Amino acid sequence: MSVNSTYLQMLSTVTETGELRLELKEQETPKPNADQVLVRIEATPINPSDLGVMFGFTDMSAATSTGTGGDTVLTAPVSEQGMRVMKARVGQALAVGNEGAGTVVATGDSDAAKSLDGKIVAIAGGQMYGQYRCIEAASCLPLLEGHTAKDGASSFVNPMTVLSMVETMRMENHTALVHTAAASNLGQMLNRICQAEGIDLVNIVRKEEQVALLKEMGAKYVINSSADTFMADLTDAIHETGATLAFDATGGGMLASNILSCMEAAAARTPGAYSIYGSVKHKQVYLYGGLDTSPTTLNRGYGMAWGVGGWLLPNFLAKAGMEVAGRLRARVAQELTTSFASNYTNEISLSEALDADIMKQYYAKHTGEKFLICPQK
Repeated sequence: MSVNSTYLQMLSTVTETGELRLELKEQETPKPNADQVLVRIEATPINPSDLGVMFGFTDMSAATSTGTGGDTVLTAPVSEQGMRVMKARVGQALAVGNEGAGTVVATGDSDAAKSLDGKIVAIAGGQMYGQYRCIEAASCLPLLEGHTAKDGASSFVNPMTVLSMVETMRMENHTALVHTAAASNLGQMLNRICQAEGIDLVNIVRKEEQVALLKEMGAKYVINSSADTFMADLTDAIHETGATLAFDATGGGMLASNILSCMEAAAARTPGAYSIYGSVKHKQVYLYGGLDTSPTTLNRGYGMAWGVGGWLLPNFLAKAGMEVAGRLRARVAQELTTSFASNYTNEISLSEALDADIMKQYYAKHTGEKFLICPQK
């Protein structure tokens, strides 16, 4: 397959003058070394984690775009506070895009690299919002026969996160889970996996239509955080399931604290010796997203056996080790179009991703909506 000598790569830069610039730059197409492959990127999703690198702490409501096609540039003003927070990245052109999939069009000389020639692979490792990506052969997940690049575009972040959440539950001796923003693509995957494995899952959503969506999927416990009975409903569900571990995609506000309060209230329903230090069983909430950018507020009314911490997929996989990571990756490949299938709201080109009107659609981060960039479009 022919390979272009240059390609377009999306870059995000915070300038010294207080401006965020997102643009496409022509790059020289790299040649893979012995253990590398060159992948023609054909599909790559926009995840919340991608938005963090693309836009950082910028008020994107004031964004505008100029130019057309490959010359499109998206700009937005950065506040003084935003400049302080992003001081370390000022002047750096960051290549964005966490994961994607495409066809291997050139390889190095090693057997591992050559074995991937012409195959469709899924990859993660940054710089995916471009037309080519040179990467280690060992980092590639070859897709099964019949699977397309669009099938494999979201094969790392969401599927591996879901499986790693379940793995964390088992490693830390919990038996059930609580999950927020549960109607998302990731949340729907987690429901499918928990139902398949007989794991009780308490889903927290914001709207009644999201309750209906998950109920139709077979979810047993779906709690609406907008309801007046939210705390009572959540306590009931936690008491029934015995859930003592939660993954919170919102990050800010009172939600993590409320979950811990309900866990403590549920534990208090089981007769036992009174203690001023609360229940003995450890209750844990992991913040793995930042949909709510306000400060995380904790009302410490849940004893002393609790924890709130950050949880990041790469950190977990590094801790879990290569055997676990390999086992999870193999399962993703097997269930790519079933348990780990992703649905996309819209498919756009690299230049369309820089259009201010389109950006406002995917930046809104509506639950259940997901955009796919097709760099060859």
